[in-house]
Parts: sequence; structure tokens; C-alpha cells
Amino acid sequence: MNLTITGHHLDVTPAIRAYVEEKVGRIARHFDQVIDVSVMLAVEKLKHKADVNVRVRGKDIYVEAIEEDMYAAIDALADKLDRQVIKHKEKTTDARRESGGLKHQSGAE
Repeated sequence: MNLTITGHHLDVTPAIRAYVEEKVGRIARHFDQVIDVSVMLAVEKLKHKADVNVRVRGKDIYVEAIEEDMYAAIDALADKLDRQVIKHKEKTTDARRESGGLKHQSGAE
């Protein structure tokens, strides 16, 4: 999993980098076919924005969160991303189960 963290009007400190790596690393528990993760942190006046683009096989997942605090935005982003990755994983496994899997495709016909 390639992880890229960038900041817009924000210096990405080692503490923020470690926090993002910890939170985004949670998706590897749910889904191991993640190709690339790109995280963008931005500050605009009083809004702290965090958005992520996750490339998995067959789909790109984009999530963003806007909060008053950067750490709160990262937390909200991680929660939304978890839900999206689990949803994508369930869709792919359900599609395989409906088709009958490899055993049923080659044998019964």
C-alpha cells in the first residue's frame, strides 16, 4: 500500500503524519487489495479539511471530511473510509457468491 500525505496551506508535521498513518492503516484490516492511498490535508480560514482517494482493484474510493479541528477531521475521515471500504468489500464478495464461485462455474455445466 503506497501512502502519500500532502498539505495545502499546512505543514505536515511528524505527529500529524503518524496519526494519519495509524488511522488510514485501519483499512488494511478490512481489505488487503489496496493499491494506493492519497491523503490531502488543507486549512481554509476556520475549516480543517481532510480528503482521501483510495485506489483498490476495480474502483477508486473518495472521501472527505470538514471539521473545526484537524485531528477531528482525520477521525471523521477514517470512520467514513472504513464504511466505504467495508461496503466495497461486501459488494465484491456478494458478486462472487451469486455467481457460484470457481467450483460451480467449471463443474456443473
